[in-house]
Amino acid sequence: MDWNFSTAEQLAAALRAGEVTSAELTDEAIARIERDDDAINTICVPDFDRARAAARGADRARARGEDRPLLGIPVTVKESYDIAGLPTTWGLPPHRNFVPAEDAVQVSRLKAAGAVVLGKTNVPVGLQDVQTFNGIYGTTNNPWDHRRTSGGSSGGSAAALASGFGALSIGSDLAGSLRTPAHFCGIYAHKPTLGLAASRGMVLPPGPALPVEHDFAVVGPMARTARDLTLLLDVMAGPDPLTLGVAYHLTLPPARHERLRDFRVLVLDEHPLIPTGSAVRAGVGRVADALVDGGARVERDSPLLPDLTEAAVLYTKFLFSGSVARFPVEAYEQLQARAAGLSADDRSLDAARLRGMVFSHRDWIEANSSRELHRHGWRQFFAEFDAVVCPITPTPAFPHDHHPDLMKRRIDIDGVEYPYFDQLVWAGLATMPGLPATAIPAGRSPEGLPVGVQLIGPMFEDRTPLRLAELLEQKIGGFQAPR
Repeated sequence: MDWNFSTAEQLAAALRAGEVTSAELTDEAIARIERDDDAINTICVPDFDRARAAARGADRARARGEDRPLLGIPVTVKESYDIAGLPTTWGLPPHRNFVPAEDAVQVSRLKAAGAVVLGKTNVPVGLQDVQTFNGIYGTTNNPWDHRRTSGGSSGGSAAALASGFGALSIGSDLAGSLRTPAHFCGIYAHKPTLGLAASRGMVLPPGPALPVEHDFAVVGPMARTARDLTLLLDVMAGPDPLTLGVAYHLTLPPARHERLRDFRVLVLDEHPLIPTGSAVRAGVGRVADALVDGGARVERDSPLLPDLTEAAVLYTKFLFSGSVARFPVEAYEQLQARAAGLSADDRSLDAARLRGMVFSHRDWIEANSSRELHRHGWRQFFAEFDAVVCPITPTPAFPHDHHPDLMKRRIDIDGVEYPYFDQLVWAGLATMPGLPATAIPAGRSPEGLPVGVQLIGPMFEDRTPLRLAELLEQKIGGFQAPR
């Protein structure tokens, strides 16, 4: 039997029943990677010898009567996570030889749960792109069309899952880095509530692995089914023990509903700052139709929804304020001069990016106060709704674009070009207030490319969008292997 596209849940059941061993699963996964990955380039740092040893250890543990959530299941890990003995570069050539001495918290949790780590997956330079390519490991292609990107920054993980290289992966998300690759590659991903899962050990090399509280960035699970997302999130969830002094497991509240007809959902397919392409609009429509058919209460607008334009501008300022922290003084002063020359009534996203790059602490405090008002607005919204369905980006996967100046790149939306980074506004809708968001497959474009949507839920109620994802998977189908 070919186990490569089996779910983690199926593999766990087969391992428990003695239908297959972890050693067999691992050998099969490695054989598939060695056969197929040259054309896609997902596994940038293989760790096959240690994976085989871990698989044999998992089989011995099972023979002793042990059973853990991921015991013996082959998985991959985004390159940006520290794994002792393997390079962590973030795609940055100056750090190609940096090898950390200890595992990231989430890698430790994977291993404690019994997972077999096959290796690390490719990333963009510094994790700062919607595509995955760098000067060390090259370009990761979309498994559905090698001329197109797999997304970023967890593009290697998404492409690996779509290609059958392991049952699960862990990634991260600051600007859609879990959700966009899932959308482009036709898989599932979950951006957890901000602060839900510890991220120590996913740090720009060669920095020390400190228990830092990130402003936007989260770590989260990627899989080929919604139920597998929940399985992996349960392994990942919980704060860093270094911040508490003790090991601690966080118990999330249950999903608000178990049946589709009990959900109250707002469906959005239009943003005031960027159009939604026809293929993505159709994907949102398919999900909306499934919700209506399943008896859910579906609305298309609500006065409770926080202002989308203000949210996008705030998000853009926050996002780019962190991007220049290590700029040379001369370059930073040039940005300050450019920002000073902006018209006071320029409310474009380009202007927001520039203003964010030169934020003062006073500016940040003011923006953070606005963010708290948005969070309050979302709390009021989620008293009346359970989830929002909306795009992840305006288009399916686009052709590789390696123009060195990201600000000069453009995104083609139904034949009209827009600034490359404007496509991040949908990802920012959940990121800016720190809300959980689950990316799900929602069919394919006329060209046969995957199309995904995101289900945004209430803060720390991650199980609500995850349950909705599971119900929609039953209704409209889920992952399909590329053909």
